[in-house]
Amino acid sequence: MDLNANKLSVSNPENNLIPGKVTICLVNYKTDELTRLCLRSIRKYTHYPHDVIVVDNGSGDASLDYLRTLDWITLIERTPEEMTGTGSWAQGTALDIAIKTCKTEFFLVLHSDTIIHKDGWLKDFVKLCPADTVCAGTGKIDLRPRWQILLKKYTDFKDWIRRYKGTDKPFYIRAICALYRTEILRKEKLKFYYDEDYNTCGQSIYIKLKAANYKLNAVSPWVMSKFIYHLAHATMVLNPEFSVRKRTEKKCREQLENIFSSPIVKEIQNDCSLDK
Repeated sequence: MDLNANKLSVSNPENNLIPGKVTICLVNYKTDELTRLCLRSIRKYTHYPHDVIVVDNGSGDASLDYLRTLDWITLIERTPEEMTGTGSWAQGTALDIAIKTCKTEFFLVLHSDTIIHKDGWLKDFVKLCPADTVCAGTGKIDLRPRWQILLKKYTDFKDWIRRYKGTDKPFYIRAICALYRTEILRKEKLKFYYDEDYNTCGQSIYIKLKAANYKLNAVSPWVMSKFIYHLAHATMVLNPEFSVRKRTEKKCREQLENIFSSPIVKEIQNDCSLDK
């Protein structure tokens, strides 16, 4: 890996990447309502030049039937026979397939349980990844009011103990909504999932880019929340084949109920014209 970040070149014509354009990629697995909502929100609020790639991880259900009706996305279908893992492995390998077909300067990873809610969001997001920056994104995104998040942060004694012992989980830009420069990912031959590292999707890329001294923009979760809602663990909660803690499931279902009752989401749900 090239350790000299000054050699960053994002406009090499030999790469045949379309400058000033973003490929938005999301992975679908049996979440018809969420994927539909995510794609419609992209359609409604995105005006910056972009393509959309959806990789279906062998769903074989109504969500795949819906995706096949959309002529404005590139759909990559993986059969159940092609799937040898689930969760982070399945998401990461799907993204690795998608980036091979990317033809644009930027590659944006978006979870299917993410909802765009700000008009012109992508233009603002690209500004967070200027010419000297390889990746922009954030860690966890919490839907609670900021005062509640800060209160928990400063009163969570278990978290303080983990920090003191050095056992707290290190920050990394997560593949919830992360913007990458396609050329650099290809140049450094980076993958979204490295089985030998046992890292979650996108974690290896962040670690390796940081080690190589590339400039990364760790965006505040409050800034990111101005663009998107993220329903953490929704795919796992809505599919009984996955197991999650009862507390996590309860929290996720409460978030789902709140989001789906919001006027913005109801408007997107009812607007079938966004599929065309």
